[in-house]
Amino acid sequence: MGIGRIAVALAAAAALTACASVVEGSPKGERPDPTKVAGLEISNGPSGPKQGVPDADLNVENGDGGEMDQLAINTLADVQEFWKAEIPRAFAGKTFEPVKRFLSYDSAGKGVEVCKLDTTGVANAFYCALDDSITWDRGELLPMLKDAFGPMAVVTVLAHEMGHAVQYKLGAASNIGPNTPSIVKEQQADCYTGVFMRWIAENKSKHFELSTGEGLNQVLQTMFFIRDSAGTSFEKQGAHGSAFDRVSAFQFGFVRGAARCAEINEAEINKRITERPFDLSDKDQGQGRGNARIDQDKYLKALDESLRDAYKSSGAAFPTVDKGGIKPCNDAQTTSPATFCPSTNQIQLDLPSLVKIGTPPKKGTKGGIGDFAAFAVIASRFSLSIQHATGFPLDDDAAGQRTACLTGAWAGLTNRPDAAAGLRLSPGDLDEAVAELLADNSLIASDVNGKAVPSGFARVEAFGDGFFRGSSYCVKKYSI
Repeated sequence: MGIGRIAVALAAAAALTACASVVEGSPKGERPDPTKVAGLEISNGPSGPKQGVPDADLNVENGDGGEMDQLAINTLADVQEFWKAEIPRAFAGKTFEPVKRFLSYDSAGKGVEVCKLDTTGVANAFYCALDDSITWDRGELLPMLKDAFGPMAVVTVLAHEMGHAVQYKLGAASNIGPNTPSIVKEQQADCYTGVFMRWIAENKSKHFELSTGEGLNQVLQTMFFIRDSAGTSFEKQGAHGSAFDRVSAFQFGFVRGAARCAEINEAEINKRITERPFDLSDKDQGQGRGNARIDQDKYLKALDESLRDAYKSSGAAFPTVDKGGIKPCNDAQTTSPATFCPSTNQIQLDLPSLVKIGTPPKKGTKGGIGDFAAFAVIASRFSLSIQHATGFPLDDDAAGQRTACLTGAWAGLTNRPDAAAGLRLSPGDLDEAVAELLADNSLIASDVNGKAVPSGFARVEAFGDGFFRGSSYCVKKYSI
C-alpha cells in the first residue's frame, strides 16, 4: 500500500444508522446467518475422498494407476456427472458432452505431446479445446497440492480445468468466443469450480465430501496459492486474476450458480477486476514493492486521514490512537495487535506485532503477510468505533461480518483515483487481506472482543460486499 489518493466519504450518517432491511442480491433474498455459509450449516467434519466408495473408472492415457491418478479420475468422473445434470437445468436447451480424452504424465519423467505442447518438465494441469482433453501432472503438481492443502486442492484444480471444458462446450451461451481474453475464461472457470464445490458441500458427490468450515477454507487457500503474482495486469495473455479476484469468482458460483458464471464477460471484468500492474509510485521501500513499513509516522498519519475522510459523514467522534501497546479495557476484551476500547473511544496499537504482520514473507525466510493486512486490522478497529457511535452493538452475531464489510468498504475507496490525499491500494494488497481473512483468528472479521466469524468463506464474502457495494450495503445486509 502506498500514499496516494483516496475517495470521498463512505455512507452518510443515515446509511450508518439505517434500520435493517432485506437487500436484493443476498442469497435467496434472506438475511445472512453468521452460523451458515451461503445458506449451508458451517461444519468442520472430514473433507476429501469418501471412505468405502468404489473408485470411478475412466480411460486415462499414460496413467500409472497410482494414488494421484485415481484421485484425478474420481474427481473428473464426479464433475462430469454434475455438469451432465446441471447444464440442462441452468442453460435451457443445452447438454454436456463428456470430455473426449484424459492424459496423465510425470513432469520429471518422459514427456507426452498434447495440445501442441511437450509436457517434459511442465508441472501443470490444463484443458485443451483442440482435442477436448484434460491433462495433469501426477509427478509434481498433484502431490504438491495434496501435501500443501489436502486432497480437495487437487479436486479444485481439476474442477477448474473442467470449467474450461464447460465454457467451450457452451460457447456463446457462456460468452466465450475465439477472441475472448484469457482473464474472462479463467474467471469463468473459477466460478464454475465454485458451482461444483457447492454440490460437494451439499453431500451430493459420490466420491468426495467437503466441510463448509475448514474444508472450504482449504479450497480458498488453494485459490490463493494459484493466484497471479502481484503486479500482473489482467490484460496479459494467460492472466488468471489476483487471489481476491479468483476467490470472488469462485464465490459467485458457489452462492449464485452457473448462470452467474456465464455473466462474466469483458464488460463485467472491466467493472470488477482488481488485478493491475505496478506503477511508478509503487516503490520498494525495503518491505517489497508496494509495501510500506507500518510503524512510520507518515503512513500511520495517512491511514488516519483516510479513515477520517471515509467516515466523516457519520457524525461520529473519531477515536484517538495510542501507539504505546495494548492496555486493559473495562468494557471489552483486548485484542492483538490492535484493540478498540468503547468506554474511552480509543484504538491501541502493538506496533512491533503490526510490523511483523505487515512484513511480507521473502524466499527462504518467515514473514507476515504484507502492509495492507496490518492497515486493514487497524481499519477494522476504527470501524468498530464508528459502529459504536452510530448505535450498532459490537458483539452481536453479525458484528464480525459487519466489521469485515465496513473494512472492505474503506478498502474500496482506497482503490478509487478521484479524491483527497491518503492511502491507496497497491497491487497485491487485496490478496494480503484475503490471507488475513483466511487465518484462523482473523481480526478484520471479528467483533470487539476478537471473536472471528467462524467461516473464512463468509469473512471474505463480507469484505467483498463492502469493497464492491459500499458501507450502506454493509449496514443493511449485516444488521440483525
